[in-house]
Amino acid sequence: MDSGKEPNSMRVILLQDVKNIGKKFEVKEVADGHARNLLLPKKLAQIATPEALEWLKIQKEIQEKKAENDLKKIQSAASQLDDLEVLIQVKTGDEGQLFESITAQKVADRLKDMGFAIKKNKIQLTEPIKELGEFPVIVSLEHNLEATIRVIVGEEE
Repeated sequence: MDSGKEPNSMRVILLQDVKNIGKKFEVKEVADGHARNLLLPKKLAQIATPEALEWLKIQKEIQEKKAENDLKKIQSAASQLDDLEVLIQVKTGDEGQLFESITAQKVADRLKDMGFAIKKNKIQLTEPIKELGEFPVIVSLEHNLEATIRVIVGEEE
C-alpha cells in the first residue's frame, strides 16, 4: 500500500448471500474493482477490518443462539403436537356420508383454533378425508422434525 499501488484483491465480509461469491457473513477475497464498484456501494459487503471481523464474530454468536432457541421452540411444539387429538365435526347424511371433505386447510384451521400456527403445506394429507373415523396425519416442522396428530372426524350434533 505504501507504493501507492492498489492491491488486486480485497478481503470483505458479505452482508447478504451473493451469487457466485458466497453466503451472508462469510469472509471472502474478491477482486478490488468488484468490491469497490459493486459490493460496497450496494451494501452487499463491507471491508474486513479488525473491527468488522469482531462485529462478525458477535453476529455469528447471536445467530447461533437464535438458531438454538428456534430449535428448542420447534422441539417443544413437536412434543405438544405429537399424538394430539384434532376433532373436526362435520355434517353427514343419513348413512354417515360426509357432505364435505377434510382437507389440509381444514386441519390447519382447526389446529389454529387450538393454538398451533401450522401452515396447510406442513400437513401431510395425501388426499382429503372423506369418511368418519380417526386418521393419523403427519405434520412437518422446521429442522426436519415431524409430529403425528390424530385427526378425528366426527358427526356434527
